[in-house]
Amino acid sequence: MNRSPFSTEEKAELVHRLRTHLRDELDVRIGTLEAEAFLDFLAGEIGNAFYNRGLFDAQAAIAARLEEATDAVYQLEKPTTGAPR
Repeated sequence: MNRSPFSTEEKAELVHRLRTHLRDELDVRIGTLEAEAFLDFLAGEIGNAFYNRGLFDAQAAIAARLEEATDAVYQLEKPTTGAPR
């Protein structure tokens, strides 16, 4: 069996939120063990897609900041009037 990517506290909170959502939005009541199993299934089957999207978003944010830094460096350039002697 795969180890959960969540701490005990994180998993308890996620299970609570999952049970609450299912109850409030779908009128489905499940126990804690069922919710834990469902959470494990979601993490195993589609978790990587969310993880990869997060990496993609982080990469885009870093690229944007790098472009800003590159522009700042270009602004520091001084004009030259000829070849050095």
